Amino acid sequence: MNEFEFIKNIKKKYGLERVGDDCAVLPKDGATDLVVTTDLLVEDVDFKLDWTTPEFLGHKALAVSLSDIAAMGAEPKWAMLSIGVPDAIWNSKFLDRFYEGWHELAAFHSVELVGGDVSKTAGKFVIDSIVGGEVPKGLAILRSGAKAGDSIYVTGPLGGSAAGLRLLNEGVRGDIPESDDRFPLLLKQLKPAPRLEFGKLLREGSFATAMIDISDGLSSDLSHISRASGVGATIHANELPFDGQLMNIAGTVDAMLDLALNGGEDFELLFTGDEEKISQSKIDDIFRIGEITANTGVVELIRDGNASLLAPGGFRHF
Repeated sequence: MNEFEFIKNIKKKYGLERVGDDCAVLPKDGATDLVVTTDLLVEDVDFKLDWTTPEFLGHKALAVSLSDIAAMGAEPKWAMLSIGVPDAIWNSKFLDRFYEGWHELAAFHSVELVGGDVSKTAGKFVIDSIVGGEVPKGLAILRSGAKAGDSIYVTGPLGGSAAGLRLLNEGVRGDIPESDDRFPLLLKQLKPAPRLEFGKLLREGSFATAMIDISDGLSSDLSHISRASGVGATIHANELPFDGQLMNIAGTVDAMLDLALNGGEDFELLFTGDEEKISQSKIDDIFRIGEITANTGVVELIRDGNASLLAPGGFRHF
């Protein structure tokens, strides 16, 4: 049983109807809904201290939660941050620098830190990020709204973060010159940019029928939309937007395609919508990559004219 099956079982057992989207959507007042998300980051599972800087880690701890807010078409308002800290980090300047990175991104998106907790841990650094936001009542973009005939889009190139992770695994670090072609790939992994403005634009124009952020990987996140909406999907390999430096890292077309489909942590938005309406809107920098089908639960990849099942890939905790 992986973590998604575990969540599904808990949801069914206890009738947790609000569970299943990037954020929980709760009533706030007559005009507004509250959206809340939480993310847990654990040292040596979700990050390695020798790969990153405290500033980058503080940034990413907030960015991953802001990306969930973006996927609902919402605007972030406040955050809570809890940390479990080992002695070695406590007795250093690490946390000062960590909070500098966190607050720099928070200030950029007008997010206020309103609370949290600090505890000692026996060994690993642990981060618990909670972010709350707001969206006009009834207009949060869910995973469950995709319809047969919708087109499928992403808001940017894929595979860059996974390529950055591969470089880190190979020993490359962020101290390489910024002029190095590999440096932007490292930044996509270590300092991702949540797509909040895109999420808001898609909600305000009623362009997206379903949406999710690409955190687990395109193959997995499209599967989440497919299951939630009770539909199928077809993706065209030749329409995928690959990061410009991806082939240099991947080496082969197969490896490049794997990074784009299964790599994860691109934090682009994956959404569905009416192709004619979206085309007329002339939104820049989005990419049509496929279409929603009535073939419930079946996600296919078309490559060189041949169709194959696209199984959910990417990182799994269990």
